[in-house]
Amino acid sequence: MSVTHFQMYIDGTFTDGESRDTVAVENPATEEIFATVPAGTIADADRAIAAARRAQPEWSRRPAIERGRMVRRLASAILDSREHLARIVVAEQGKPISQARGEIDATAMFLEYAGEQARRIQGEILPSDHREEDVWIRRVPYGVVAALTAWNYPSALAGRKLGPALTAGNSVVLKGHEITPLSGLEIARIAHDLGFPPGVINVITGGGRSVGQHLVESRDTDLVTMTGSVRAGREIFAAAAPGLKPIRLELGGKAPFIVLEDADLDRAVDAAIVSRFTNCGQICTCAERIYVHRSLADAFISAFVARAKALRLADPMSDPDMGPKVSRPELEKIENIVSRAVAGGAEILTGGNRPGGDLFGRGHWYLPTVMLAPADSLLVREEIFGPIAPIRVIDGFEEALAEANASDYGLSAYVFTRNLRRVMQSARDLAFGEIYVNRGCGELVQGFHCGWKNSGLGGEDGQHGFEGYLRRKTMYVSWSD
Repeated sequence: MSVTHFQMYIDGTFTDGESRDTVAVENPATEEIFATVPAGTIADADRAIAAARRAQPEWSRRPAIERGRMVRRLASAILDSREHLARIVVAEQGKPISQARGEIDATAMFLEYAGEQARRIQGEILPSDHREEDVWIRRVPYGVVAALTAWNYPSALAGRKLGPALTAGNSVVLKGHEITPLSGLEIARIAHDLGFPPGVINVITGGGRSVGQHLVESRDTDLVTMTGSVRAGREIFAAAAPGLKPIRLELGGKAPFIVLEDADLDRAVDAAIVSRFTNCGQICTCAERIYVHRSLADAFISAFVARAKALRLADPMSDPDMGPKVSRPELEKIENIVSRAVAGGAEILTGGNRPGGDLFGRGHWYLPTVMLAPADSLLVREEIFGPIAPIRVIDGFEEALAEANASDYGLSAYVFTRNLRRVMQSARDLAFGEIYVNRGCGELVQGFHCGWKNSGLGGEDGQHGFEGYLRRKTMYVSWSD
């Protein structure tokens, strides 16, 4: 296999940066090295930050509608390159090609929606306590945004942050995860070809604990937005604290999937399969623990296990149901979780190991796995982030509610019921920022994707997410003689 070298994008120029060292990019389905990127340094980060600082004032002075128009043009150009970008996602991240195409569609959608917000940047005029005076409250950009993205959706997460940040008038320094650096770099190439001003978009590579931390700590970045693990979120929170820098963190989840006695069984099983095994279970909103009412338990478990066993694993380019885990450490983490859970009394109903056969001799493959979990199992406490579905049998809604809320996470939850009162109780009592009722995972761009507790700060998407990239400036304007 030929190896392609990708460069960083700083101040309108593609560059290898200060170091001549490179980092290999591996295909998780085959373990083949198919690309390299520069080993980005703190000096490279400083160059990118300086370029963004120079470019931001003029970018912010452009009419918002002009900025939004350019962001929408980027969305359109990404769709024009849909197949190319989807293949990059498959190669660096491992998801099936149809899911990768969906990710590119989502990338464009995030950008398109953000660009449409250009005419919705609203201020306020308030009456003053004084004669011939007004109080103006304006929404203005922060300045330079440091954007850090996770490996599970390397393209969509870049679009999710670039779109609102740019439309709001900020410049951006984007750093993708070390495992999946290519998607962001390709978006930079497309933006460059469209004529975005130098320095408005910068995309760099490098380690999270070196380059990433420097972006957070730098005096010249004004806002940090990050999607990733709780561990990384805590480190960013601490690194930003000395400068009291505003941060937006979209972190992990431990979503409960509650199936009550009056649920539509077939609908619940369909949604559980999608919500657990899409992207090999590597989604922060995935159904991480399933609670099934005892009256439906046998039927649900039988159908769910049969569906899990039938999921097809294969070369992601052949569009199977599930691809590999993203890396060897991530695969070994899953194996360790299953081993510890079994030692703690959990029972494997299907899966629980790597698949056999020549096709899976290389790559980071793991079978779809369903387990029965005790109440105190690590399977219902720790985020799995892989194709492991723990099931708990419950006797009523109150029990499910108590177990669901007994978690340090608070991103997403699922409830299946035909009872309106239970739906309203869920809205009131489930301590999660996002609740899906009688449907599987997949938030909408006009909603607000936000986590409670250890699942994050701030949020993404919709009007509320867009306004997170703007801050308020108050003016007291006296117009008397």
